[in-house]
Amino acid sequence: MEALPRETIVDVLEKRLREDILAGRHPAGSYLPPERELADGFGVTRTTLKHAFGRLVHAGLLETRHGVGTRVRDFLRLGGADLLPMLVRHSPEWIGEIFEVRRSIGALIAERAASHATVAQIAELRHLLAAVKDAEGGEPVQLADVEVHRALARATGNRVYVLLTNTLFNAYLPVRASLAGPFEDPRAAHDRLAPVVEAVATGDQRAAHSAAGDYLSATERIMLEGLARSRGHRGGAR
Repeated sequence: MEALPRETIVDVLEKRLREDILAGRHPAGSYLPPERELADGFGVTRTTLKHAFGRLVHAGLLETRHGVGTRVRDFLRLGGADLLPMLVRHSPEWIGEIFEVRRSIGALIAERAASHATVAQIAELRHLLAAVKDAEGGEPVQLADVEVHRALARATGNRVYVLLTNTLFNAYLPVRASLAGPFEDPRAAHDRLAPVVEAVATGDQRAAHSAAGDYLSATERIMLEGLARSRGHRGGAR
């Protein structure tokens, strides 16, 4: 068994401040109250507060200026896609927007891969596709499926597509367990993905684009249904 992580005071304070910022209780561009006032309000030391601030500065939510104060950063204007996992953790509503990008980018990746994939890359794709069918279901199939998509991105010959693919998968991490629906049946997961790989292997760009769109739409529907059920169970538990 894996030991459960223990939250420190800094962890709890960081989470509280992060939620306040993302919920708009500290609007973008506003300055936080003075450190002494915040520390007293939370019942923590200023050292603990500074550690929490440091994490939020690193996350792109705060910026500090010596002698001026700590200001909330306008992350929607200045932030990058690396913020997505944190935003999904704050509000799963972000998933719908991520899926919209996933559909458009995924279809473009498959289309470009069909025109750029080398013989070796096609062989790798078929090998990774077979691994989806051979996995045991659930998380192993989900992870095997991810590797096929990483290979499709590599086959485009454009490294930005690889990084975008990684970014989108990282964004799922906070709710990944609720998105496992399309991967419970290894054979079904394989059969949904196979037309994409075969279209890329034959160099048919139009078919690859269409097959990827069908795959992404089908898996999105199943994942959103699973996410809705997960939310319903949590609501019922309350």
